Order: sequence, then C-alpha cells, then structure tokens
Amino acid sequence: ADARLEPVVLGARPQLLDELVDLAREDPRLQEVGGDLVVDEVARDDAAEVLIRRGARGLVDDLELVAELAGRSFHATGVSLVIHPRNPYVPTSHANVRFFIAEKPGAEPVWWFGGGFDLTPYYGFETDAEHWHRIASEACKPFGNEVYPRFKRWCDEYFFLRHRNEPRGIGGLFFDDLNQWGFERCFAFMRSVGDHYLPAYQPIVERRRDTPYGEREREFQLYRRGRYVEFNLVYDRGTLFGLQSGGRTESILMSLPPLVRWKYDWHPEPGSEEARLYEVFLKPRDWLA
Repeated sequence: ADARLEPVVLGARPQLLDELVDLAREDPRLQEVGGDLVVDEVARDDAAEVLIRRGARGLVDDLELVAELAGRSFHATGVSLVIHPRNPYVPTSHANVRFFIAEKPGAEPVWWFGGGFDLTPYYGFETDAEHWHRIASEACKPFGNEVYPRFKRWCDEYFFLRHRNEPRGIGGLFFDDLNQWGFERCFAFMRSVGDHYLPAYQPIVERRRDTPYGEREREFQLYRRGRYVEFNLVYDRGTLFGLQSGGRTESILMSLPPLVRWKYDWHPEPGSEEARLYEVFLKPRDWLA
C-alpha cells in the first residue's frame, strides 16, 4: 500500500502486489472522487466518442445530459483490479465496478453504474475462453437473455485498438451509464458482475500457473503487453481522465505491466502458437455457440 494515500478521504487507494511468485503485478484500487461539474469538462468528448460511450441513447440525449449535469456536485466511486501474471500461459485480467451520482438542490439526482471484466491471453486455450464467457453469461442471466450479448458486444467494441485493427484480448463484459432498470436492479447487476469475476478467473489461473515456459514465451508475453499499454494510454477513458484532470500519476499508471517490450513491424511465425493467438482468439467470436 502507498501510505501517502491512506489519510485522503477522496482519491485512489491502490494496493500494489509486485514480483510475487505467480504475479508480476496485481493492482487492486478503491477510487473515490468528488467535486463540481463544469460543462466544458463533460462536453469535450467528440461526437463519435460520445455515441460509442453512451450507446443507443444517442447524441441528442448526450447534449441534454450535458445541460442537466451543469452546476451539479458529483461523487464517483469504484473498485478496479488488474492482474499481470508472470507466467505467459496465465492471461492478464481486468475487472471494474463503479458508481456515479450528480446532485443539486431542488432536482432529482443523476446517477449510473458501470463496470465489467475482460481477459487478455498471450497463449490461447478454447477451454479457458469458453469458461470465461460462460461465467460472464451466468452473471447476466438473472437480468435478461439479451444482457450478456449486449454487454459482450460492447466489451469487444470498447477494448479495441483502432490503430492496430485488433482487440486487446477476448473480451468479457463492459457496461456504462446503467440506470434504466432502477437503482436496486442496477446495483444488483453490478454486484453480480463483481461476484462472478473470481469464479471466471481463478480456475484459469489454477490450470495454467504451473505450465513450463521459456525465453520465447516470455518475450512474446512482453511484446503483447505492449498492446495493453497502448490501449490504456491512447483509448482508456479512466486513464485519460485521470491524467488530464491532474490526478496522481503513480496511482493512475499502476495498472500498467511492470515489464514491456516493442519490436518494429514484428509478425509471428506462420503455424506457431503465437500466430494462433491472432488467427483464433483475437477475432470477434461467440464463445458460447
């Protein structure tokens, strides 16, 4: 833990577990922020990003929301977890749940929930991908048959590196701006997502943690970790918001892997397990079909 953050009432409280036997880095964080909303801070997203971010509600609704949020005080809280294992056969995983509320006297509060979890393998296994998505589907099932396909598709679209034309991993669940079901049902869904993360990830870790690996696998892992860094620094909304709003840089960047490498114009050897990751796993796919 970073002792400098313990007395702070509002802020990120990270717990960093580094260079353990099985984990290169684990970053669980409790985050709380608050303040007054200024229209320019909300409206600076370009129209395309707004449409992606708020889905079917559309641009007109977003412009109305900007006006509705102006002058309100807000509070946002969330829990984030990122695990970068040392063994290349154990995938990186990320989970997040969050809540936002904006209030002002004489007006109904504006609130929503967001979150999800996603998996980033370096060496792909169908059994792992199917298990991950089956548990994700189970998290959504009590809330309607359409929920898992909707939030799986949103995850695939969000965790996509447009400059590479490839996804970060095999996806999972991603949702944001969730308030249409009423507070109690939305809160229950967020809890369900959080409760299903360990059942989704732990069996995969247990299956792969003792798999032998050598320099080749380790180098490929470090190369693929570069994609994780690129996404976080170029596209990730939480990272960009934290850096642009003057947040504590050390806390914001804790989710990045401890070691990474880049190779100029590198391509995997045809027929290799590295190539199979691109050909089989880094493609849009229904893992429950």
